[in-house]
Amino acid sequence: MDRRKFIKATTLSGLALAFAPQQLFSQKTKSWNSQLEYHKITSIKYADMHMRYPRRVGKNSRLNIHGFGPNLRAAIIRTNQGAEGFAEVRGDMKHVREKASQLIGRKITDVFDPSQGIISDDAYYFDLALHDLAGNILSIPCYEMFGQKQPITTKIYSGMIYFDDLDPEEGLSPMEQIAKNVAYDYEKGYRQFKIKIGRGAKWMEANEGFKRDVEVTRFIAEKYPDCEILVDANDGYTCNGFIRYLEEIKDIDLFWIEEPFLENEKDLRKLREWLIKNGKEKTLLADGEHDPDFDFVLELGRKKLLDVNLMDIHDFGFTRWRKYLPMMKEFGMLASPHAWGSFNKTIYTAHFAGGYGNTCTIEGVTCTSEHVDFGNYEIKNGLLIPPTGNGWGMKLKNPSQSYD
Repeated sequence: MDRRKFIKATTLSGLALAFAPQQLFSQKTKSWNSQLEYHKITSIKYADMHMRYPRRVGKNSRLNIHGFGPNLRAAIIRTNQGAEGFAEVRGDMKHVREKASQLIGRKITDVFDPSQGIISDDAYYFDLALHDLAGNILSIPCYEMFGQKQPITTKIYSGMIYFDDLDPEEGLSPMEQIAKNVAYDYEKGYRQFKIKIGRGAKWMEANEGFKRDVEVTRFIAEKYPDCEILVDANDGYTCNGFIRYLEEIKDIDLFWIEEPFLENEKDLRKLREWLIKNGKEKTLLADGEHDPDFDFVLELGRKKLLDVNLMDIHDFGFTRWRKYLPMMKEFGMLASPHAWGSFNKTIYTAHFAGGYGNTCTIEGVTCTSEHVDFGNYEIKNGLLIPPTGNGWGMKLKNPSQSYD
């Protein structure tokens, strides 16, 4: 998200901590800030974080092959007391470094409040890293900073079932490739599968793509009756086309529908009416990931045309999520911050959900990394239990390789 949009869209002062007795947290915050006040930022360095997916991830309705995993960058913040925190950082590195230079020498309490998050626009790029740093100094996991001594556990779905049937491994048929991928994810502990659909929007002839979408959905639902199915079209359908798809799988109960078409009130109302008429009231409508208009997405939530807000956990901003979740809860809108790209983001979201709740499921992006130890997280009975270590509970394996 563009930084100027971020600043325009939100005021970082006066944020309210959600879902915790205010008096208790006022006392804790005072104690926490007294500890943080001794720390000044002395350096911000950067390090590579390569992520590796367990398989090549294919196409969706809009984008070509996603590959084997991204090469990311970590920001590592150190203080005069020897404390350290790190997290993924994005953006033009010239701007990142400019903002980093404005943080050097400042007390942590000048730019961060554990009850709120970042309190200075200069800290925008370092939102996640400052949360980790504070957790490390205070010797608590981030979810405890957000109000829970023991984390609220939340469902997790595999977000990696793309159009791999279009480019199967040598010797595998399209459906054998799907079967192999889903079996791997099931073995990892996932009990929710998000199926990418919309093959006919770009990669297949329209009717053949439609048939394949139906075939894949039916195949997974029938093979894994103990699991929940989510579908994500990445805006690859029209409203009428998507309702036709639902008619073809009417006997399957979907956990949620994500981005069936470009969000608009008329089509979402028509889709909602179809769901109610056909006894699918429990199916959640989720949107807000791609190029979101925050106010519009919330307005759709107020009108009960969207159930789940998907704004990205990193690009939308972790502090902004902390601010706006209470507002969403007031009118019954759930959260499931977009976490595609790396397991780092899955862990950030697990702490967010672990502290605040109101999150219906978490996007799982299975990764290994030569550079990151993801901590003692656990996927148990389809639930994600966040790591219990300080901060995000993750560690850099090779911090000596950091560079300016």
